[in-house]
Order: sequence, then structure tokens, then C-alpha cells
Amino acid sequence: MTSTNSLSPQSAGKLPVRRNAKAPKARRKKSPTGDMTIVEHINELRRRLVISLLIIGVGTVVGYIWYGNGVGPIPSLGDILKRPYCSLPPEQRFGAASGDCRLLATAPLEMFILRLKVGALAGAVFTSPFWIAQIWGYITPGLKKNEKRWALTVGLSAGLLFILGAVLAYFVLAYAFDFLLSIGDGTQVAALRGSDYFKFVFALILVFGVSFEVPLLTVLLNFAGVLSYQQLKEKRRYVILFMFVFAAFVTPGQDPVSMVLLALSLTLMMEIATQIARINDKRKNRRDAEWVNISDDEASSINGAQPVGGSSVASAPSTIDAPAPIANYDSVEATRAPRSSSAARPIQQPQSTGRDDLNLSGGSAFDDVL
Repeated sequence: MTSTNSLSPQSAGKLPVRRNAKAPKARRKKSPTGDMTIVEHINELRRRLVISLLIIGVGTVVGYIWYGNGVGPIPSLGDILKRPYCSLPPEQRFGAASGDCRLLATAPLEMFILRLKVGALAGAVFTSPFWIAQIWGYITPGLKKNEKRWALTVGLSAGLLFILGAVLAYFVLAYAFDFLLSIGDGTQVAALRGSDYFKFVFALILVFGVSFEVPLLTVLLNFAGVLSYQQLKEKRRYVILFMFVFAAFVTPGQDPVSMVLLALSLTLMMEIATQIARINDKRKNRRDAEWVNISDDEASSINGAQPVGGSSVASAPSTIDAPAPIANYDSVEATRAPRSSSAARPIQQPQSTGRDDLNLSGGSAFDDVL
């Protein structure tokens, strides 16, 4: 009796062969030097961008909620942004008789779109340290140690200058509105739309923030050797004139208050940048070695050699003096050794002089021939 578990040779060949499970792919080890292929660079960039967009999206939601709701003692974002407008006298604002300070909306979706825009901008600003860190994490592996330090310093300086310009613009808004909305107060009353008001506010903040980067650009050009302190000193009057003309063109309201304040702020910061350039040029001249200032047709002295490249070997004065000039050229020719020649010259036999008292004690008679 045969077992049911036994298989005949004919049926065994028809059964499917079980394949081995696929082995998991081995992950590529990261290079210790940070080297990546083009595909890996693209994947890393995509990952960083997705994370940055998610962070900005979360910040947009928070800004949208904060736009109409305060958080404890902190007022809502809408109240903070419209405070310069509400600081105007009641007779210059529409609807001030009821004690409210509101902006107008003339389209059905205007309030929603405006709240979404303000929330997105606020979210991008509040979460900027996080998405900037993602950009920094993507750029850092390709930089050297000193380049990382310079990039971090420049980035922090640019951010602080932009914030300083934005804060100044916010305080300038009240004076700018007081001038712009009080020109025709005898015949008109200000009834601003929310979209127009916030567009003006954001434009002024952006102009002040970007303009405050001009002194930083000046300092970077000086550190790169493109712009010197002497050039800034000679063109100081033209720089001040350019600051006032620049402020007159870039301010969105074209009011004299914001123009003058922006021009004065930029002039003050350009003067600070000029003094930084003066200190940097003085330090650079002190650091340069003595041989850098020597012209091409002039030789440097051997005695008292300065150390090169920070080496301590050349720190002590050299004891090697310059060679003295040759005093007598004839004496050198007299002591010069005879030149050797590959072809031997024939020896001439000395002729008889008929004198028996020839003195040969001083040497051979062939010395005269040689």
C-alpha cells in the first residue's frame, strides 16, 4: 500500500518550483566626504523642498487662525496690522462715529482671500528658521569650514537687517498715513479697502527690509577687495545723494515722511559700513608682508627677513651678508686653474741656449711651455 504523501516521478516534475524570496536591497552607504551622485542630489533637494512646504503650510494654518483671534495678552494679527490706520484721528476715518476701526471689503471673496494671504505671509515669516534650516542643510555639505562660517554670518546679518527695516517701516506707517490721509480731509474721508491697505503695508515693509541689505552688500564688496575705504570716502557725497534719490523712488506712498526716514536710515547705515571698511582695510594693510608692497624692479633686503606664512624659522634676522664686489679682476685671472682640453697639445722640445748655467731648481723647463 502506497502512501498518499509519496509522489510519483511523473507528478513531481509537474509541480511548480518554489522560488526563493527576494533579498532586500542593500542601502547605499553614505560617503564620509559627503559626495553624492546627481540622482541623489535631486532626491535630497526634493525631500528638502517637501519638508519646507509642509512647514510653511503649518505656519499658514496658524497665521490664518491668528488673523482673527488673539492669543492671551497678544492681540490678533489683523488688529496689529491695522493699528497704524486706527491711530488716525476719528474724523479722518470712515465709520469712526460708531467707535469701530474696520477696513472695507467690496468683493464676496475679498475677506477670505485677504485673510489667507496674510496668514500665509505670517506663517512663512514665523517658520523661517525651520525652512531656512532645511536649505542650509542642503547647502552645507558642499561648503568648506571657513565657507560655512562666512555663510552663517552673512545669513544671520541679512536676517537681522531685514527685521530691523521691517520694524522701522511699521512705526513709519502711522506718520505716513497721517500725512497721506490728512491732505484732503476737508472734502474727503478715508475709507480704505482691506486689500489696498495691506498691500501698501507689506510693500513698505518689504522696501525697508530689502533696502537695509545695501550696507551689508557694501561690506561684502569691501571684504572681497572690490570696494575700498578710500573709494567710499571720496564718493561719500554721491552716496548720500543716491540714498535720497533711491528712497524717493522705492517708497510706495511717495510721501516725504517715509522717504526722508528711509534715506536717513540708509545714510546712517552706509556710514557704519564705511567705518567697517576702514577698519578692515587697516587690518589688511597691517597683515600684509613687507615684500607685497615692493615693486617688480626692486629687490628685497636679505638681512632682517620677515617670516613668511607664519613660519617661525624666518623670524630671526639672517646672518648672511650680500657678497662683496670683486676688487681686482687680474688677480683672479692669474690664479685661475688651466682649462682642461680633450685634445693633448704637442710638447715642444726646449731649444738649446748655449748656456750651461740654466736654472732648473725652481721647476721643470716645461713650465714655461705650459
